[in-house]
Amino acid sequence: FGPRPARGRSPGARKRPHLRHRPLPGDGAGRAGRHVVAGKSPKTNSISDSYAGGYFGHELGRSGYDGIIVRGQADRPVYLLLHEGKAELREAGALWGKTTGETEEVLKERHPGVRVAAIGPAGENLVRMACIIHDRTRAAGRPGLGAVMGAKRLKAIAVKGHTEKPLADPEGFARARADFAKDLLSNPEAVRLGEYGTARGLTWLSEMGILPTENFREGLFDATEAIGGERMAKTILVDRDTCAGCPIRCKRVVRTKFRGRVVVPEYGGPEYETLAAFGSLCRCSDLSAIAYANQLCNAYGLDTISAGVAIATLMEASEQGLIEERVPWGDPAAIVAWVERLARKEGLAGEIAEKGLEPWAKERGVDFVMTIKGVEVPMHEPRGKQGLSLSYAITPRGANHMEGMHDTMLEGDAPTPELGVSQGVDRFALRGKAELAILYENLRSFTNSLVMCAFTTNMTGSHYNYPQIRELLRYATGLEISPEGMLEIGERNFALLRLYSGLVGYRKQHDGLPRRFHEPLPKGASAGQPIDPEELRA
Repeated sequence: FGPRPARGRSPGARKRPHLRHRPLPGDGAGRAGRHVVAGKSPKTNSISDSYAGGYFGHELGRSGYDGIIVRGQADRPVYLLLHEGKAELREAGALWGKTTGETEEVLKERHPGVRVAAIGPAGENLVRMACIIHDRTRAAGRPGLGAVMGAKRLKAIAVKGHTEKPLADPEGFARARADFAKDLLSNPEAVRLGEYGTARGLTWLSEMGILPTENFREGLFDATEAIGGERMAKTILVDRDTCAGCPIRCKRVVRTKFRGRVVVPEYGGPEYETLAAFGSLCRCSDLSAIAYANQLCNAYGLDTISAGVAIATLMEASEQGLIEERVPWGDPAAIVAWVERLARKEGLAGEIAEKGLEPWAKERGVDFVMTIKGVEVPMHEPRGKQGLSLSYAITPRGANHMEGMHDTMLEGDAPTPELGVSQGVDRFALRGKAELAILYENLRSFTNSLVMCAFTTNMTGSHYNYPQIRELLRYATGLEISPEGMLEIGERNFALLRLYSGLVGYRKQHDGLPRRFHEPLPKGASAGQPIDPEELRA
């Protein structure tokens, strides 16, 4: 194992994005209407992945292909069309420069019934926080794989199919599917998720003192009610969308205006991560501004978490006089303007978009940048759930909230008894959580390999309801997997990622957290609980 050259961080033609659907039928289990995009990240120079919902993955599963691997580089813009069991590249010069919504409109007019994954101007401009937008409202974000598609001059992928995936036991699967739907629809948490979306989390996270606020300087936002799920439901929400086969319908669909600019339902609406990233993290209480910034990100193909962290960094840098530009805390117009500048690579924002936030901050002497291995920290504060800090520190993907444990979900009695976890945890404790962190790292790695929805998976039966997952998998594929087998699969997946990260130069010294997390939060229910760096490495 030796370090690879730094040039690997460029979003170039040698990187090979993979798009794959899930082992379970998307219309047969409400938790499986998803797909994964994986590849070498221009942020980390290592393998990373991103999961997205909607209907693209379901249609990909019906296309006759298990997945797509994109190699090489086109000499002009193209799009990939999968239909009737055939794959062909078509000219996309007229699509280059268009938003994701405009691209989808053109492709659906040319090929009725297709589902579309596309990049916007951010991906074309090789912005390192560019993502791939599916169905206009679902983003495969975080690792910057939109820039990889842009480097390949691959504007979009359009899929349409009629092939149904064969099941090992159709009758058994139908029974298990019905049981799952019944359990899900009778669960109060699932009902609340459908009613308020993931945005319902803002209020209780702020009450717990762990809502990322003011670039993670605080965990309590005094204007949470102005941007939360309840306020959205009463004001700008016009509909609820869903993913293939899911009865919850948690996806927000909004209509509003921000200073004369219209937010249209076709681009969906902001979810928790976006509301926190453009809201509390930037001290913005203007819900319409956040909704418009979300629409811009979906249209341009820009990761909302990364964009929010970048703008919050600029706000703090402006406050401290480290940059000439004035970027005031809480200014909704500034947030919207800087989103557009990031996507277009303009001025100071263009430097961040070109280099990545972490390298830019190091060059500028900004020591409060909230990134791990080059990836911006998501909207989950580890000082109030310290087991999460272990996952943040060791993940080979960079800051990732979708792998590992969340202590707040494990505070009750017997969170996963079928796996030997019979006691709840103290969310402020770090000592003694290493084995538990490894357990949940492996479990999440397993469920991620099934490309399953984390929300529905953890709302029926016991935590993550692994017996039902194994049952669905057995009826769908014929595979019998024990609890120990799940852990082995997850451990193997995670170990391979760690091994590859070693190949590209990562070492133990790269496992760590931003300095700010080793300082205490000043107020709120999680105040005075810094993460001890020595205990973290013990």
